[in-house]
Amino acid sequence: MAKYKGYDYRQRVMIPVSLEDQLMPGTLEFAIHTLVETRMDLSVFDHRYNNDETGRLAYDPKVLLKVVLLAYSRGLISSRRIERCCRENVTFMALSCGQYPDHSTIAAFVSSMKDEILPLYRDVLLVCEEENLLGGTFFALDGCKLPSNASKEWSGTISDLEKKRDKLEGKVWDLLRQQIESDRRDDDQKGVAHLSDEQRHKRQIERLQRKADRINRWLKDNDAKIGRAGREIKSNITDNESAKMMTSHGTIQGYNAQALIDSKRQVIVSAEAFGNGQDHDHVPPLIDGAKGNMEAIGICKDYFEGKILTADSNYHSPGNLEKCDSERMDAYIPDNKFRQRDKRFSTRERYRPRNVSKFTLEDFQYDEDADQYVCPHGQVFKLKARRHSSYGNIYRRYRAQGEQCPGCPSRARCLSANGNRRIHLVVPIGAQTRNLSRKMAEKIDSEKGRKIYPQRLAIAEPVFANIRAQKRLDRFTLRGKIKVNIQWLLYCIVHNMGKIASYGFA
Repeated sequence: MAKYKGYDYRQRVMIPVSLEDQLMPGTLEFAIHTLVETRMDLSVFDHRYNNDETGRLAYDPKVLLKVVLLAYSRGLISSRRIERCCRENVTFMALSCGQYPDHSTIAAFVSSMKDEILPLYRDVLLVCEEENLLGGTFFALDGCKLPSNASKEWSGTISDLEKKRDKLEGKVWDLLRQQIESDRRDDDQKGVAHLSDEQRHKRQIERLQRKADRINRWLKDNDAKIGRAGREIKSNITDNESAKMMTSHGTIQGYNAQALIDSKRQVIVSAEAFGNGQDHDHVPPLIDGAKGNMEAIGICKDYFEGKILTADSNYHSPGNLEKCDSERMDAYIPDNKFRQRDKRFSTRERYRPRNVSKFTLEDFQYDEDADQYVCPHGQVFKLKARRHSSYGNIYRRYRAQGEQCPGCPSRARCLSANGNRRIHLVVPIGAQTRNLSRKMAEKIDSEKGRKIYPQRLAIAEPVFANIRAQKRLDRFTLRGKIKVNIQWLLYCIVHNMGKIASYGFA
């Protein structure tokens, strides 16, 4: 008969653990521990505490920062899950030195780092410079759009939100009327089921009324949100600094996280989160932020002069190009038609030139008295803008409503997309003195430009793949640009620490 050793899961075991031995050199947790303890100045948090004579002892900011950075490196963004790890995971116990900060302490620490996050980021960047991880010759700019702690269903213009409020209040009145009619029925016929229906109606009425009151309070305290074009854009009741953005996975309500990356070891030298899905204005703040970071770690303010900067066609705008020109950077930012001019893409259907001859301005009749154009099939184009700049050229812009276009036999010669509703006709009236867009197009089309620009993919994409896939940042959990930017910079700090762990002293 077989004999086995006995076991009892109810027994208690004391295991001797050396916390310091859990932090093995060469690992990310060792780099986090070493950098926070020896290279990062956390005295910036001292002004928060005034408990030297009275009051409870506070958790050391070093402990809180260590567990947060380690948690972010492992895709743990919830403060409750971080608290649980501090109680159950040996590595977290080692970094927290056996302390167990609760989730409210962790959440408050992260969301309140408005003034401290940038100095901490620069401390890590200084170590990257000292460890020779910055090449300083080639930079790539890119971003990713992530949802935030905001509901896109609570978005809309002021009129949209007023209609939503009126609709909710209308539903409330309908339910109240139904309840009154139900109360008028014979009380003797009321049963348990009817009472449960009344309770359900009451809860539904209260829920709808809370939503309507929430919209009313927001409309009372906020004005219309105006976009960069001077027109009203959609506001959001949950987080009005976030924005609706189109992504490859559909529409989200969130933020556009940007990063400027050095090519040598893919260290992030500047980062910021924006509540704007368009990249037309993101080059100036990222460049200025990078210059500020470099000056803070002892590098001259002309650090970026003559250096290569690459970014995709979403960044091709007058403001971005002017910033690169004023900083004297060797920028490569293509327009959205650069592949159609590249012979290497001529065999691809997407970029193949169309054989259909398009209408030209000579095909339209101009009515000088009414200042409008008429297309060959009678569609009227009325003046929309007297002066419109695009890619360095100046136009007068005319627009027509496309009700007659779906059945037009010459539609293919006029429109490129089937879903177009508004048709624009631009009439050139001049060119800007300094046509930076045209110069950039010539630069991209050159042999040198076609060799340099594709290198952007190998620099920028792995960084966002690391943060999104390996560190599993799939959404921001905070609200407001300031707090979301703190969370984004913390992830960038973790990324840079990983580079130090792989290539630096750790």
